[in-house]
Amino acid sequence: MDLEALWLTLRLAASTTAILLLVGLPLAWWIASGRGMARAVVQAVVALPLVLPPTVLGFYLLVMLGPLTWPGRVLIHVFGHPLAFSFGGLLVGSVLYSLPFAVQPLVAGFGAVEKGYIEAAAGLGASPMRVFVSVVLPTAGASLLTSAVLTFTHTVGEFGVVLMLGGNIPGLTRTLSISLYDLVQDGNYAAANRTALVLVGFATAALLAIYLLPSVRKVDGRQVDVVR
Repeated sequence: MDLEALWLTLRLAASTTAILLLVGLPLAWWIASGRGMARAVVQAVVALPLVLPPTVLGFYLLVMLGPLTWPGRVLIHVFGHPLAFSFGGLLVGSVLYSLPFAVQPLVAGFGAVEKGYIEAAAGLGASPMRVFVSVVLPTAGASLLTSAVLTFTHTVGEFGVVLMLGGNIPGLTRTLSISLYDLVQDGNYAAANRTALVLVGFATAALLAIYLLPSVRKVDGRQVDVVR
């Protein structure tokens, strides 16, 4: 087992999950709270990584973060080095590639919130932020956990994007999935099996967490009273 790759993978997954929860919560709430062309376009962009080959996304990110484009040159000026083939580059790629896994469960959860609870809380004088924190989030708690678990696990298993954008640098960009690929290429099937079992364990634990989680369908009286 490549412990260095394991630590890098966990750090990447945790960082990606934290960023996407911060970004995904307001984005998902905005998408779920209305209709229109703008929201449809944003939803399509968010879902794009689901249908794009990972190598396509990785290629365009590699070009964009390199010194041949103005965004890449700006980032080099800010950080002192290109983000491609660095942990920062992997983080950018992982955030974009896992975006739909964070946002779509939240959109579904927020869309299922009873409008009556939101209207009642607003009628009691609660601010939009208070309504969101005290009513919407508790009601969609299962979706929030699903979003976090799917984002974390999807990042752990990434291959195409991280390979295109980060290469295979030990201790810097080599994740568990890339380590597994290297072990298979070297014919070390015993070590590859151990690494694969770790990845299977992550995926199984994630699915159990999602399917064993009780669904939260409505807010009880005490939760509504919070906004009074």
